Amino acid sequence: MSARQASICAIIITKNEQDSLKDCLESLTWVDQIVVVDSGSTDGTVELAKQYTQDVYSNVDWPGFGKQKQLAQSYATGDWILAVDADERIDETLRNNIQAMLENPPSNTVFNLNELTWVFGRFLKHSGWYYRHIRLYPRELTTYNDNLVHESVLVPEGCQIAELDGDILHYSYKNIEHYLVKSAGYAKAWADQREARGKRASLGQGIVHAIGCFAKMYLLKRGFLDGKAGFLIALLSAHSTFVKYADLWARENDSHYKK
Repeated sequence: MSARQASICAIIITKNEQDSLKDCLESLTWVDQIVVVDSGSTDGTVELAKQYTQDVYSNVDWPGFGKQKQLAQSYATGDWILAVDADERIDETLRNNIQAMLENPPSNTVFNLNELTWVFGRFLKHSGWYYRHIRLYPRELTTYNDNLVHESVLVPEGCQIAELDGDILHYSYKNIEHYLVKSAGYAKAWADQREARGKRASLGQGIVHAIGCFAKMYLLKRGFLDGKAGFLIALLSAHSTFVKYADLWARENDSHYKK
């Protein structure tokens, strides 16, 4: 157990997040340090970040989400890392519980935090979109993996995984166009990652996985309880799932494909 209150650093990676970043940073004014690593914003993201922290860095040679978060962590000096995206906010309950934990932090422990996502006019409490993942961990214990997309924190063998009440509020998509643009980027990164590992895909796989995605989200994860937004996000997610397999398939079948 610690004899002093542990310090904490929030890490954020950004690109053209001017419209979202202010609310994110306002929800983090209680942390000891905020590190922002930007990957080439052309809007006012960097200038806005500098109003809240002197720890603003640039890395325009995009290495993928996992490695960019590793880089952000390398600039941190706090005892604990809180990884937050620019379109997220820490709610009051979670903030209070994190601060209480820091007064007497456990050893060899990482924390699974709730993420509650706002999509198309409502927070999704079902659809598989209200879930926990590791976002809070000791800086010297671990870091993110190298994944280009869908990055996650590495959990050392024997490490304890604990939970804290409260939510990370995620305001993910402004509209359908925003969703499609972001999902296309994720699909490309997924296909890049799979291609680098020598993986192949078929359109049949894409169809099967897309149908499975919709059934899981809308039926098994009770997306129907999220109303029309639940139906729409299940349908869009199925589309996105098909697109990533189609992308990989197209690369194999187009001799003129260039990254």
